[in-house]
Amino acid sequence: MLVSDFNFHLPEELIAQEPLADRSASLLLHLNRSSDSLLDRPFSEFPEILRSDDLVVFNNTRVFPARLYGQRASAAAGKIEVLLTRQLSTEPNEWQCLVRPGRKIAVGDRLFFGASHELQAVVTDRGAYGERTIRFDTVPDFFRLIEQLGHVPLPPYISREDRPADRERYQTVFARERGSVAAPTAGLHFTPEILARIRERGIETAEITLHVGLGTFQPVRVERVEDHQIHREAYSITPETAEAIDRAHSASRRIVAIGTTTVRALEHAASQSPEIQPGWAEADIFIHPGYVFKVVGALLTNFHLPQSTLLMLVCAFAGQDRVLAAYRHAVENRYRFYSYGDCMFLE
Repeated sequence: MLVSDFNFHLPEELIAQEPLADRSASLLLHLNRSSDSLLDRPFSEFPEILRSDDLVVFNNTRVFPARLYGQRASAAAGKIEVLLTRQLSTEPNEWQCLVRPGRKIAVGDRLFFGASHELQAVVTDRGAYGERTIRFDTVPDFFRLIEQLGHVPLPPYISREDRPADRERYQTVFARERGSVAAPTAGLHFTPEILARIRERGIETAEITLHVGLGTFQPVRVERVEDHQIHREAYSITPETAEAIDRAHSASRRIVAIGTTTVRALEHAASQSPEIQPGWAEADIFIHPGYVFKVVGALLTNFHLPQSTLLMLVCAFAGQDRVLAAYRHAVENRYRFYSYGDCMFLE
């Protein structure tokens, strides 16, 4: 299977650069697999689309300001950018990250962040495509400094600097567990009112935590889909959520995943054991056409990049031809794409 098979034409002006004033004012493209139909709807109708016996699963990860601007030891070396993508250990405080300029930041380089160099680190390992491992000096409250010095890690296709408002808007209203460098964007459309309407219908909900990491930023650089190595992402399932999923699955109730991150967590957990096990694990599952879904019966997701692993996941769920036809419909009808864009419900 070729990566180029997942390409589509997207006019640049359809890439959303700003969030809507009202989260729930986005559009929703409703794809029904059984009837092979497409329907344009407002997202505000989402609670009424759900079945009364659905189990809706959200990802409650919280984005932290993971983009740092600093400099190397030599003031003449120029500014650097570090995007923290995954904490490898706490003692020492070591992180996997992406750096720019990638060619100039070498193992052994010392990095300084903040006007008074409040935060310092050393590069301990080098990977391909700008990947580095860095070890921070010990400080009394590391994440307090990150909150002060860091910037919201807006995706590269948003062609502007982050603003203070992004700290709230590039975050779901149910975000709780700090650890992501990208928002689980399907969740950005929900408001407290939308969530209340779901509860008023008596629909059961549950939460998992999957921390979005490096994989969401890395393009597929191989020709064949099967040759791509996907990055691991840490996730957690509580005993209550594991029990709710197993109970719904046993009763043949539909499990609705809010976002591809939720899909990855649930499907990876199901691949490890017949029953969903609580606790922490790392998802290294690469879902592409040919994959047989074990848990997820419906999916709410935003529109994804051409030739991306997330688009491949959606194609695996609803069929490649059907999904690409839906994307063409979205382009023709001027849907807004990517993180701050509109969404799609596939059932």
